[in-house]
Amino acid sequence: MKKKIGFLFVFFSLILVLAACGSGSKDNKKTGAKEEENGRVTLDFWSFWGSGARKEVIEDIIDDFNQSQDEITVKYTYQPWGDIWTKSLSAITAGNPPDVIVQDINSVAQRAEAQQATSLEKYIDDDTSKQFYPQLWETTLYKDQSYALPFNTDTQVIFYNKKLLKDAGITEENLPQTWDELETVAHKLDQKKGTDFSRIGFYPLWNLGIDVWALNADNGVSWFDKDDKVKIDTPNKVEALEWIEKWQKFYGKDTINRLEADFGSGVSDPFLSGTVAMRAQNINYYSNLMENAPEDFDFGVMPLPEKEKGSGHWSWGGGFVLEVPYGAEHPKESYEFMKYLTSEKVQEKFGEKSFDIMANKTANENLVDNKNLSEKGQMIYKMADDNFPNTVITPVPLTAPDYDSLVKEQLDQAMMGTKSPKEALEDAQKAVTDLVKQNEGK
Repeated sequence: MKKKIGFLFVFFSLILVLAACGSGSKDNKKTGAKEEENGRVTLDFWSFWGSGARKEVIEDIIDDFNQSQDEITVKYTYQPWGDIWTKSLSAITAGNPPDVIVQDINSVAQRAEAQQATSLEKYIDDDTSKQFYPQLWETTLYKDQSYALPFNTDTQVIFYNKKLLKDAGITEENLPQTWDELETVAHKLDQKKGTDFSRIGFYPLWNLGIDVWALNADNGVSWFDKDDKVKIDTPNKVEALEWIEKWQKFYGKDTINRLEADFGSGVSDPFLSGTVAMRAQNINYYSNLMENAPEDFDFGVMPLPEKEKGSGHWSWGGGFVLEVPYGAEHPKESYEFMKYLTSEKVQEKFGEKSFDIMANKTANENLVDNKNLSEKGQMIYKMADDNFPNTVITPVPLTAPDYDSLVKEQLDQAMMGTKSPKEALEDAQKAVTDLVKQNEGK
């Protein structure tokens, strides 16, 4: 009798477990991909585009996709910037991730190694990689397999106030091409009231990091070379840091801090008010100008000057990719949606509204002559297309995941004057080299 009761207890316990699993599957429909009654698969797509033109265009694109076929329905979930990746990691750990997510382009390999992303290799055909800029495609690879599709990127350029340059006798034909010429032009544009600067021609660290000028100076080589060897303490990078230090001393920290506080503040942006004649920025800054610039404000864009003639107008770009998180329930359908998002016409449509550089090379080239864009908009995309071959993407090496804080600590000391540029870069080289050795030994 006891054996029979025990058997019945186990049997009914098993029934309850199976029932609970079935119930959980229904509840999970809120966040995961599930088949609906009409036979469609529902995908949950996460991004941080929660306002403005990007939100409007991505929702429009999703609606187009849902209407274009009868097998997949995509639902859009906005996650705030800064929260999206911690939430996705929690969801992956819990076994209930979103189906497609927008992720940082420079850390694809880290997520692949940590089994937080799904390999797309079985879905990719021979022509997939050819539609993207090569340096973007390379960021998606881990052990020769792709774990993402590139979506968008950017490039750093210099925006300049045409009127101020014209008033100073600087024409479109004699824009600065080298660092020396940039200094000369900037100081022609400087103005003072007494001992204070009322206008700054240019300051290199407004919206551009030391790392960008370092690779600009060093033939496009960032803190690591293409083989992930540490290249922080090089003669060219030491000269770059000394050059930046010279700008800081010329204008003074008080002047720099006073104006820096106003950047990014809409109509009071010092570039728009004429307090700063030239500023470095990524090319999407054009969106801010469209929204906040006065009607009569005229501007142009130019590449970052090269350190010296022939060294190259090297620039830097970041960007984002599309991934299928590890454990997503319908990777095949997720990939179909990702393929749609990276197709030529869809990428061109997103670019029209966002003024991002799109990962699809043909779409980006189309935007140069896109009839829906103004002459200025077409000019922005022409600069993007011209500049991108010299734009370096800097994926984080697997052996140095936390290198950035080590480098920044030393650069800060150089800018504060507690270390010389040479000392700071030597110490950064040693710290990052030690980090690499430590991780290689694991």
